Amino acid sequence: MTPTHTLLLAACITAPLTPALAAGDAEAGRALYQSRCTACHSLDYNGVGPAHRGVFGRPAAQAKGFAYSDALRTSRLVWSEDTLDRWLADPEKTAPGQRMGINVPDAKDRADLIAYLKKEAAAK
Repeated sequence: MTPTHTLLLAACITAPLTPALAAGDAEAGRALYQSRCTACHSLDYNGVGPAHRGVFGRPAAQAKGFAYSDALRTSRLVWSEDTLDRWLADPEKTAPGQRMGINVPDAKDRADLIAYLKKEAAAK
């Protein structure tokens, strides 16, 4: 077996063992949240979008007092690192008919935002 084949084989074997999401940087996520999310969201108050504190483990469309789309109310999503990553990458693909008009295409930005939300979910 050539060295190139050995390297490719090793990459194929170890790829499934790596986590789906790289650990994000909560501080970088805080800055991203403030610059990209706060026009519509808050940690503690509903605005154009629902409040985010406590989002981890919460079923979609369950923030009290927010009028959700039918798409989210019937989605059966439960917010976790994986579902938030999919949602932020492509909300329409995750819940067709939803109303969030933006996405976060960069995987590192998504990981940072998720780390921030996870950290803040535990605070307070």
